[in-house]
Amino acid sequence: MDKSQLPFLSATELASLIKSREVSPVEATEAYLERIPQLDGKLNSYITVTADRAMADAHRAEQEIVSGKYRGPMHGVPIGIKDQVYTKGILTTGGSTILKDFVPDEDATVVSKLNDAGAVLLGKLNMSEFAMGDAFEHPYGRPRNPWDLSRNAGTSSSGSSAATAAFLCATSLGEDTGGSIRGPASFCGLVGIRPTWGRVSRHGVLGASWSMDQVGPISRTVSDCAMTLAAIAGHDPKDGHTWDVPVPDYLASLAGGVQGLKIGVITERVQSDTVDPQVRDLVVKAIAQLGELGAAVSEVDIPLIAQSAAISTAVTYADVSAAHREGIDQHLKEYDYNLQLRLLAGAILPAQAHQKAVRLRHMLRQHILDALEKVDVLVMPTSSIPASPLPEKAGVESKEAFLEMLGGRRSFTAPFNLASVPALSINCGFTSDNLPVGLQIAGKPFDESTVFRVAYAYEQATDWHTRRPPV
Repeated sequence: MDKSQLPFLSATELASLIKSREVSPVEATEAYLERIPQLDGKLNSYITVTADRAMADAHRAEQEIVSGKYRGPMHGVPIGIKDQVYTKGILTTGGSTILKDFVPDEDATVVSKLNDAGAVLLGKLNMSEFAMGDAFEHPYGRPRNPWDLSRNAGTSSSGSSAATAAFLCATSLGEDTGGSIRGPASFCGLVGIRPTWGRVSRHGVLGASWSMDQVGPISRTVSDCAMTLAAIAGHDPKDGHTWDVPVPDYLASLAGGVQGLKIGVITERVQSDTVDPQVRDLVVKAIAQLGELGAAVSEVDIPLIAQSAAISTAVTYADVSAAHREGIDQHLKEYDYNLQLRLLAGAILPAQAHQKAVRLRHMLRQHILDALEKVDVLVMPTSSIPASPLPEKAGVESKEAFLEMLGGRRSFTAPFNLASVPALSINCGFTSDNLPVGLQIAGKPFDESTVFRVAYAYEQATDWHTRRPPV
């Protein structure tokens, strides 16, 4: 195979060729390292490209595979990692100038797991400052959407989505507090899963909200996403919030189909007035496709779901302000202006309001768990809109804009991070402007397998995942 075509393979296709020794990890890594400088000047998806480290990883993987020491599907596969995640000896900025010189002396647990799996680290990916979303200033370059360079690649795992969609890594890691895996995946036409809270370790990950942060993959196909999650999932004694439960063989469970599965449609979110008509039409067609594949589709009501963004915002702002207490006191002006507003809002949030949000969160979570007792998965749009234009100035311009922030597209991802359940976004078509649209699939706690199974059945029945952005 022509080396220049290797980046266009899915991660699982590449893994198969590496395992059979038809492709060398060195060839694959060289192909990505040649492609990154050709395109990333337009996209700003990487903060740091670790070319020397990548080539060393690739040569080691090649030697191990040739000598019969194959470690599994991720062995020799080139990946990118959000710059929120500690990498030993490699700059880790969190997307902020405050950490412009920070080089961790240890790897995050997810990085250690990827190292053990034999993955090749291409570099660290751009992001919104400290993973708080909708930053205006991006000190390492504003990430751009490969489908339209004038549009948002998603927040806050914007570099992960841009690099993966533009074939600048085989698969990537993002992090999702209130939608920062699923939103970027939707905007860039990818598959991204926020696993069950506690499925993946956060040790060595710069945090925003201790009760909602979760690392997960952003990939080009469902099988790529499943393969990546399998490599990083599992209990970690260094993170007391991880659960000691078995990690299934996600790849093995993909092909079960949806015949007989019960799919609950959250109609209030599908038919909401806030949903772009083209988004609604594509999501409705995707749900109908699942019905044609044999799933039993029914409507489900989730009380409080329209208020989920406001609930999530109150919890997250209080958490992130507590995490950045010292920063607020000592160098507030060094933060992006939009983040300054969030930090200050969280710092003055009344305890009564925070406690109300926490109680409402528990109520909403129970509503979602009750619904999942009756169906296998819940479905609705990932976002109410396709990728938005890049902002022209910082701040919130009006009361209406602030209310949109509390109840707009965030109210489509927020229900499931509040409920701590797995939720995945998969591309379900394109608008007339050739912008991707995401279908969101959520499942029971620790039942990522069923979520993947539904997504895979839909993916195999459609061809959206085969399209390439024009960049």
